[in-house]
Order: sequence, then structure tokens, then C-alpha cells
Amino acid sequence: MTVANDEALLGRLVGALVPVPGIEAVALGGSRARGTASAHSDYDIGLYYRAGRAIDVGALARAVAALDDRGARAEVTPLGGWGPWIDGGGWLLIGGVHVDLLYRELDRVASAIDDAHAGKVEPHYQPGHPHAFLPMIYAGEVAYARLLHDPAGSLAELQVRTTPYPPTLAEALRRRFEWEATFALANVRKSLDRGDVSYLAGCVFRAIASLCQVLFALNGVWLLNEKGAVAAVDDFARKPADFSRRISRLYADLGSGAGAAALDCLAGLLEEVQSL
Repeated sequence: MTVANDEALLGRLVGALVPVPGIEAVALGGSRARGTASAHSDYDIGLYYRAGRAIDVGALARAVAALDDRGARAEVTPLGGWGPWIDGGGWLLIGGVHVDLLYRELDRVASAIDDAHAGKVEPHYQPGHPHAFLPMIYAGEVAYARLLHDPAGSLAELQVRTTPYPPTLAEALRRRFEWEATFALANVRKSLDRGDVSYLAGCVFRAIASLCQVLFALNGVWLLNEKGAVAAVDDFARKPADFSRRISRLYADLGSGAGAAALDCLAGLLEEVQSL
């Protein structure tokens, strides 16, 4: 999609979404906002509202039906429809382009930013986030968002508070997730001789996801999603050498039955991250 088409799509979305009662602000997020999108990347659109004035989901459904290639078959969820932290939204198809709507409650986002500055780290179970959902993700979304509609300045005010990256949060993430990576590695070593590849892979994934949490924090970068996190580390200033390549090899060893070699590689990565 060209820049002109990109702006035209965003203009159509804003024009359709802004009149929906309860929507206080609209923002472009994800790779499109960060400038890292490919031609096939989705458009992530944050719809921000207040708990005391919730989004009128019925009106939203009618608005997206006029945009979506599928018409009335397009669906949006109730608030909370995708779990306690991914508040809900919709998966749209507009001119063959995938557009994801994501509900976000402004006061909850503000609390997440407060907690980030206080160094509060609370992982939560959430479908769609195989490692964990951390409320600081809300802060990162705001930090990188492109504001499309914010007449009251609600998002702009929150965005100012996300820069610079809080050093207290960086230290808390380092402590929490270096420990988790160490713990996962110790557990998986004890189970190596059982031949349970599924359990081994699960522990290894959690350890690697924890290392990503630490490395993002050390580099002052908000981590929004496990997807793409390993590859993103390669662009950081502070990182183990050949991080993504070594992890790819680690998983190849694990899948081929060379579990001990995979865990030795993981242990080496953990030591290098700790040395940073």
C-alpha cells in the first residue's frame, strides 16, 4: 500500500469511528506506527474510552459494517471479549487490508504508566500472549502510538509520560526476568532425560522470552508483544552477539533431539545477558 493509500485508509477509519459514542481517542499502533511494517502488516487501531462512558459496541458494529468488505458479517466484540487484558475489539477486512481494532480504557492505561514508573512488574495470563501480558504493554502502546484523534489531549498527556523509558522499570524487569530465565533453565535441565520435547520447548520458550524482557529493558525499548521480539534484539546496542541466529540454532537442536546442546546454548545466552 502506498503512503497516499495508507493515509486514505486511516482517514476513512477515523471518519467512521469518531462519531461512535464512547470513543474518546483513536490511535495507530503496532508496526505501522513504529515504521517497521512490511507491505503485509496489519493496521492496529486503538480505540480509547473511559470506564464511565463505555464504547457503544452496537454503534461501532454498524460503523464497521459500512467499511468492511464483508458488510454486516463483520464483527466486533463486547468490552472484555478477548480476555481481562486484551479488552476486545474487531478484526476487519477493508479493501483486502487487515485492520485490527483494540479497545483500551484510558484510566487503566494511566495506572499502567504509574506502575511502570514505580517499577511494578505483574505478569498475567492472557490468550494471545504465550509468555505473559504485562500492563506496561499499555504504556508502550501509547509511547509508540500515532495519534489520529485526540481532541481532549487525553492520549497526548499520557504519551509525554512514557518518555524517557523509566529506569526503575528497567531494573525491576531485569531482576524479575533474569530470575525467571535462570529458574526455567534449572527446571528444564532436570527433565532433559525424560524425552518430553513439549515440556522442554515450553521451558526454553519462557527462558528466551524472559531474556527478551531483560534486553528490551536494558536498551530502554518498550516490549509490546512476543512476536518479533527475538529478531528485534539484533538491532539493539546492548545484546549478545548473533542473538536471533543462536536462538534459531537452539530450537533446531531441541527439535533434532540434541537437547543438551540446546540447553548449553541457552545457558551461554543467559550468562551473556547477565554480564550486560
